[in-house]
Amino acid sequence: MSELHELSLKALAKALQSKAVSARETSEHFLKRAKAHTTLKPAANPFQAPQHLGDPSHSSGAFVSFNEAFTLELADQSDLRIAQGTARRLEGVPIAHKDIFVTQHFPTTAGSKMLDGYCSPFDATVVTQLQDEGMVNLGKLNCDEFAMGSANENSAWGPVKNPWDNTRVAGGSSGGSAAAVALGLCPAATGTDTGGSIRQPASFCGITGIKPTYGRASRYGMIAYASSLDQAGPMAKTAEDCALLLSAMCGGDPDRDSTSLDLPKEDFSRDLHEPIKGLRIGIPKEFFSDGLHAEVRQSIELALKELEALGAKLVPIELPKTELSIPVYYILAPAEASSNLSRFDGVKFGYRTKEYKDLDELYRKTRTEGFGEEVKKRIMIGTYVLSHGYYDAYYLQAQKIRRMISNDFQEAFKNCDLIAGPVTPQVAWKIGEQNTDPLANYLADIFTLPASLAGLPAMSMPCGLGASNMPVGLQLIGNYLGESRLLNVAHQFQMATDWHQKVPGASK
Repeated sequence: MSELHELSLKALAKALQSKAVSARETSEHFLKRAKAHTTLKPAANPFQAPQHLGDPSHSSGAFVSFNEAFTLELADQSDLRIAQGTARRLEGVPIAHKDIFVTQHFPTTAGSKMLDGYCSPFDATVVTQLQDEGMVNLGKLNCDEFAMGSANENSAWGPVKNPWDNTRVAGGSSGGSAAAVALGLCPAATGTDTGGSIRQPASFCGITGIKPTYGRASRYGMIAYASSLDQAGPMAKTAEDCALLLSAMCGGDPDRDSTSLDLPKEDFSRDLHEPIKGLRIGIPKEFFSDGLHAEVRQSIELALKELEALGAKLVPIELPKTELSIPVYYILAPAEASSNLSRFDGVKFGYRTKEYKDLDELYRKTRTEGFGEEVKKRIMIGTYVLSHGYYDAYYLQAQKIRRMISNDFQEAFKNCDLIAGPVTPQVAWKIGEQNTDPLANYLADIFTLPASLAGLPAMSMPCGLGASNMPVGLQLIGNYLGESRLLNVAHQFQMATDWHQKVPGASK
């Protein structure tokens, strides 16, 4: 049998069910790998926020907390169920969670000093659903502070390094999740996608990730950035693995999440092996503008030819409001963030400034010291566009254009079954390279934002290597509730190619 970290999630689940390996052995294997790539101070209290030790170059920056005793307790419970013949579908398979999902047995910081030492009294619905399928929680993964960023450089616990080149970014905000899977530190991870934060790091790190239709996965226990955009999704090596995870993660939760679609659980693996002959794939001309780097364009075009060889038909389409998605997103998302983050004031939980004379100073100093620069910038933008005299000029107009972007997709879907194109205009850039130009970071989301604003399902899968041998991802966008079709196309592509099997040297 291959090394455990080289197996797909499906293969690992099969090995556990057949008792070829135990859940405890599996968890110990991945914990050892994860800790070898982490320089965190071991704390007697597992709910303390991480402190980095030693040379940070020895750390991937992916993991930010462990609770080994709890992880091994879950693994032992899985071994017992397997022995008793009551194993669930993903019994004993390890997973790690983005540090934006609250958890009872691990600290939850959302990558921010503001939540230093915070321990939730409950688990997020997504965490509970995956644990109910038998999955074992290995720990929490680094992310941009409150999920705000395109590079995972905004975390209070330091940046996440790209496994293919540790001088480059892993992508954001789910960079810790993408890097951990690519490095083989865990077979799967959860992520969240507000404007591309699953798809973009998946593309940069050479793994597969999917953002389902808005409302498919419960947002209960997922710390909010922009409530009308945030959506949870899985990140793994293959489309088949993502289908298994998505089947566990999705399901109606209307009693606890008012944005949850009241739909029953669904088996997203059901159509994986269906041929894609005759499938119409829309190719938006706006996704192939002059801003698309040559090596990314080449990989995408070759991937589209492969889909044609599998029987799909490429159809030219237009998404004319694509270029407006960036200004619309960076009005709407900060506006919602300014409201959502108003609760972090040092009164009830989280960070509190040490010295203050009155309540006003408590609020002001706590938020100034607790929030990072990017978060403060977005709060200020959001507060501005919601203020008297600017609401109609900015926020209301952005909402109108958001509807137009959604309508563009519906017009396009009259002529195609799904849409394909690049995830990002370029491969992962150097750490710190774009810190002096925030607009460059924002422009990296130009191809992912439209689907997020429309609430559509979208995914990234590896399709090539670009400049400096860095991964390139192909984006697939479906119509509402069209996750099964996306996963079907991705699986057929991965059966015909081997890009998803390529790993960075650091994972060996």
